[in-house]
Amino acid sequence: MIDLHTHSMLSDGELVPSELVRRAVEKGYRAIAITDHVDSSNIDLIVPRIVRVCGELDKKWGMRVIPGCELTHMPPKDIPRLVKDARGMGAKVIVVHGETIMEPVPEGTNEAAIESGIDILAHPGFLTEKCAELAKENGVYIEITARRSHALTNGHVAKTAKLKGAEMILNTDAHSPHDLIDLSMAEAVIMGSGLSISDARHILGNSRKSLKKFG
Repeated sequence: MIDLHTHSMLSDGELVPSELVRRAVEKGYRAIAITDHVDSSNIDLIVPRIVRVCGELDKKWGMRVIPGCELTHMPPKDIPRLVKDARGMGAKVIVVHGETIMEPVPEGTNEAAIESGIDILAHPGFLTEKCAELAKENGVYIEITARRSHALTNGHVAKTAKLKGAEMILNTDAHSPHDLIDLSMAEAVIMGSGLSISDARHILGNSRKSLKKFG
């Protein structure tokens, strides 16, 4: 299992980074990215700390630990600047908190994020065909999420992304130890979104390929 969207106590997760990593190892993970929530108010505090912590934990338990962040609930016009800032601070995986139907995410977030050179658009809600096309053109992964509330639109996301040829990735968006999953559950979540077993294997393969870029 490779999971590129998780949270620790550095934002709203339940676990300190070391316990998050240790529990992931016990689940059979090969790699994990710690991508705590940031915006303009805390990016300069959180991202450098994540980079330092991931450097300390990387391979300590026999698993890759990758520094990242999730840009969350901000005006779409601010996303390009904060993506640049996060990269400059050492974040390797840039996730943007997409337009989930469960939260009042500003309209236009999905499109602005994809155009800003991010890596993963998380739980994008009612993903449009235009955004799926942009994601394909810009090499942005569209997330199929295992997080229960955000997963309500997985079916729509999967259908739209596949229609337009956008690459997908499976993440947990873990906030608690119970959110971490194994490979069999990851396959089940993907197939539960209406995709085939071959699609599931391709999507999980994207996570493995991504390690060359992020890891």
